[in-house]
Amino acid sequence: MNVDEETIRNRSTDAVFERGETYRKEGRIQRLDRFDDLVTAAVSGSKLYDVTVDFGGRSLDTNCTCPYDGSGDCKHVVAVLLDIAAGPPVDESEGVEAVLDDVSADDLRGFVRDALAEHAELREQFLAQFGDDHKSVEEYREEISQLFEQHADPVVFEAIDFSRFFEIAQQYRDRDRYLAAATVYRAIFEEVDEKSNWIDGAYDHYAKTIQTAIEGYADCVLATDPSPEEFDTYAGVLEARASTEPPINNEQFWRELDNLEERYDE
Repeated sequence: MNVDEETIRNRSTDAVFERGETYRKEGRIQRLDRFDDLVTAAVSGSKLYDVTVDFGGRSLDTNCTCPYDGSGDCKHVVAVLLDIAAGPPVDESEGVEAVLDDVSADDLRGFVRDALAEHAELREQFLAQFGDDHKSVEEYREEISQLFEQHADPVVFEAIDFSRFFEIAQQYRDRDRYLAAATVYRAIFEEVDEKSNWIDGAYDHYAKTIQTAIEGYADCVLATDPSPEEFDTYAGVLEARASTEPPINNEQFWRELDNLEERYDE
């Protein structure tokens, strides 16, 4: 886990870096775990926030459930990165791999079945990875809508964590099930756009969420090598969002629709 203080400074503002240092010194990191290239942590602020740091890609990928919408990483992420730089946490994947080598197929199947029965989110990820069916746009949108309702007081100030949906979409993409992945991406950008009038904080987070979902949707649409008629249907989804009222995110949708059409014509 190659990260140093200079890198962390470059990923945050000076003020945020100093706050992150203070948070770490004050012992606000309540939990920090590592599994292979993924670090998960819980950091206490005005409430407990979940932090993820992924070292597995071409660049360091960080996420926090706090409402920070400024430049660079937030103080909670900085605190976690500084802790990692001081001494990488123990990789628990090694112990898991050792146990997997010894456990029987029947015992493993029983454990997985019990875990899937108890955890709905894990069950959904399992079906995305191995199943042949997927939920509709409306079903995913309803789940996202429930997240907004849970965080509204009466409006949403914090950055809602949508990573579970992006992970499901990626699992479909890994299996070349691009239309299933596009369904998830579409549900994300449609429902977040629909709930824009609920949002009163962490604006950058929600703009990035929509952007990432649109880009994922476009990639999946093009990956299906659609006919002109099919493409018009898929592009019409973005055009519909670009024409909604109030026009909070319309410019973003028009821009990405133009990009999609240019890529299709190439």
